[in-house]
Amino acid sequence: MANTSPAPTAAAPTTPAAGRPRPAAPRALLLAQASNSLGDGAFYVTSALYFTGIAGLSAAQVGAGLAVAWAVGSLAGVPLGTLADRRGPRGTSVLLALVTATAVASFLLIDSFPAFLAAATLYASAQSGLAAARQALLAGLVAPAARTAVLARLQAVLNGGLAVGAALGGLALHAGTRGAYAAVFALDTAGFLLCALLLSRLPAPAPAPAPATGAGPGATVLRDRPYAVLTLLNALMLLRMPVLGLALPLWIVQRTAAPGWTVSALFVLNTVTVTLFQVRAARSVTDLATAARAVRGAGAVMLAACAVFAVTALPGLGAGTAVAVLVLGSGLLVVAEMRHSAGSWQLGLGLAPADRIGQYQGFYGAGVPVARTLGPLVVTTLLIGGGPAGWLLLGGVFALAATATGPVARWAERTR
Repeated sequence: MANTSPAPTAAAPTTPAAGRPRPAAPRALLLAQASNSLGDGAFYVTSALYFTGIAGLSAAQVGAGLAVAWAVGSLAGVPLGTLADRRGPRGTSVLLALVTATAVASFLLIDSFPAFLAAATLYASAQSGLAAARQALLAGLVAPAARTAVLARLQAVLNGGLAVGAALGGLALHAGTRGAYAAVFALDTAGFLLCALLLSRLPAPAPAPAPATGAGPGATVLRDRPYAVLTLLNALMLLRMPVLGLALPLWIVQRTAAPGWTVSALFVLNTVTVTLFQVRAARSVTDLATAARAVRGAGAVMLAACAVFAVTALPGLGAGTAVAVLVLGSGLLVVAEMRHSAGSWQLGLGLAPADRIGQYQGFYGAGVPVARTLGPLVVTTLLIGGGPAGWLLLGGVFALAATATGPVARWAERTR
């Protein structure tokens, strides 16, 4: 709720020297990540049932509303990231954390589909902008050589917070009352308020200089063809996101002999592994070359994972064997996820101009809402409809996108 350097320019005075982060910055960023990921974990596991069981929306309305909301959110990342560049990433991050808190709280007041659509769109847009602004804030406070390591720690904290939050959400689901759901939404709201407070106490990197006359807010990144291609390749790699959360559960129930509890076990395996090993997996990623190698290797491992998952549909495969094969495939998938994340962060930040990191990260990060919006349709159609051949085709897409990332990154590096 994975998954993401530059040479100094006008922003250089705010960038720490000697490749070392400001001492307080990583700690504050980690605490801010922990504060909102805890509430997010509870929110993610309860929100759909709240919207359908308490707010009175149909499943179709919830699905359509979220698809529209995240589509808008994917477009909002660039202008909100540009706002972070021009007005300063700290103030923009604080503002968008407050807007996200407001959006979460407003879900408790919805009583119609239009109200839900408005709240969901505000939430998705603020989340997309907040991700870009926080990346720009990190870039302003942490030196290039230390960024991937800090991002790996943030990812580990994110997964740990989501896991604990999901457990708390499970208690609310067990209670099943409006009050229990309200407590979850209040927890998530408080988490973003605390996040805003923690971010507000960080040093404020100077805003980037105004763009040249005639350059629109999103024009620079949209004209950067190698970076746009890199963003597209990263979005294809992010199709791994709905594999674990949606495709595998459906696959396990419909196509394998494995028991239903396997779904929960694989989710726990993924979350715990990322929490424990993401930092270690990112240590070897220190520049653009090692980042490209990490992504290429991740693509090969994703292909292997997809091939393993395809095996579980073989006739005559018993429940125990199916579970063992699924665990093997999930282990490969999480290794690929950690390596892709580390490489993707380094490439996305390392190839962004230092005075337009917010704008570029808003564009690069659009792959996440795109994966959330289109990924479920693409992956379920491919896998549930195509069976084992669909898994192999998806694995081929991962491998090709990962292999192409290196040449595209070198193309982008030549044009910086």
